[in-house]
Amino acid sequence: MVKDIQVLNEKETRGGFGEGILEAGKRNPNVIALTADLLGSMKLQAFIKEFPDRFVQCGIAEANMIGVAAGMTIGGKIPYTTTFANFSTGRVYDQIRQSVAYSGKNVKICASHAGLTLGEDGATHQILEDIGMMKMLPGMTVIVPCDFNQTKAATIAIADYEGPVYLRFGRPKWPNFTPENQEFQIGKAQVLNEGTDITLFACGHLVWKCIEAGRILEEKGYSVELINIHTIKPLDEEAIIKSIKKTGCAVTAEEHNVLGGLGDSVAQVAARNFPIPIEYIGTNDTFGESGKPTELLTKYGLDTPQIVAAAEKVIARKKG
Repeated sequence: MVKDIQVLNEKETRGGFGEGILEAGKRNPNVIALTADLLGSMKLQAFIKEFPDRFVQCGIAEANMIGVAAGMTIGGKIPYTTTFANFSTGRVYDQIRQSVAYSGKNVKICASHAGLTLGEDGATHQILEDIGMMKMLPGMTVIVPCDFNQTKAATIAIADYEGPVYLRFGRPKWPNFTPENQEFQIGKAQVLNEGTDITLFACGHLVWKCIEAGRILEEKGYSVELINIHTIKPLDEEAIIKSIKKTGCAVTAEEHNVLGGLGDSVAQVAARNFPIPIEYIGTNDTFGESGKPTELLTKYGLDTPQIVAAAEKVIARKKG
């Protein structure tokens, strides 16, 4: 049952990235870290201490960082570029499209401080369009892990994955509940709970919010299937189809605009294979604002009560 999923502790997902890139560096001498003047925010201190010759400080020049990283791959290096999600995508989209995606360069674009939970830095930094931007690039893999442990595992896994990757994670401390030292499978959805009345599909920080919602729904007598879609692209279509055929309705939840994100991807799969009622949790064609992370999630409708309400609404739609 959803209520059996237990919190191990609370940690920043960006901290999982910091531990993950250190481990990836130990396993593979070709792993290189680059940053655009944000080594502290990106938790790179341990990597730099261990591998000072495998770190490049690019300064506040994100476009140049992407170009440098693309060039490094020609010599067999595996560059991890690091900065905030807004600067990792919106500021350098042309460079990613032309220098990385178009030529299939083995660059790992690692983006922290994504979504509303960036908090007080406000709308200019709270990018809510990046999943859509990156998943539309041919050949780009898009990964949005849900907690510290999974972010660490994903960071390690992408070093062995050939091709461009966008890895998105967050700033605040967040419930850490997936197993330590887990094996991360790119493109394979994680079924956290099996149920028959409704499927909750989520990614990133919203997985935990769906766990909270699932507990409430179980108390109300509903059987809840909860699936962590940590890889937005390539999408685990088989897992999605199997689940929606069983439950007959779904809610998608993401810290992203409902236009172009996880919800759109799930809906396309459903439309092509098994149409069902779907409700979407995400920002509704809007920018964010400055505020405390949890308060922003509530204001913009990305909190537990809104997920519960969406679930009950879609179940009612299924029943007709």
